[in-house]
Amino acid sequence: MTATTRNRIAVLHGVNFDILERRNPELYGGRSLSQLEHQIEGWARAAKLEPIFFQTNHEGEFVEYLHRLPDIADGSLINAGAWTHYSRAIADALDVTGLPAVEVHLSDVEAREDWRKVSVFDGLVVRKISGKGAEGYREALDVLAHELGVAS
Repeated sequence: MTATTRNRIAVLHGVNFDILERRNPELYGGRSLSQLEHQIEGWARAAKLEPIFFQTNHEGEFVEYLHRLPDIADGSLINAGAWTHYSRAIADALDVTGLPAVEVHLSDVEAREDWRKVSVFDGLVVRKISGKGAEGYREALDVLAHELGVAS
């Protein structure tokens, strides 16, 4: 690693993640957001990354958090929920960050409804990972560690 470590990863969750455990367990895994974040934190630390977590059900708050992201993080892992498929405001804010980002989905969005196959983040993220459940977050962390030069 270089003298200036770039290892702060913002993990952003969007709409309805506060009730993750109440959503279809076959699609979303049956765990709570707190349980998911605890698992992500362990994987992040093992990859020498420092995670910070954010969740909101308010699109404007999500955008404002992205505006502050360059001051608090070196990269991001983003699961914006349904906003992924239509929020150009969030896509624009993500673009403005200038930080490497990985899009993650617990379910396989490509195998679901047609509207879920569209992502406003296409071209803005270094990778899109879907359909791997919580394990997709581990893969996303590895991608970001490599992008930031933290990976050994």
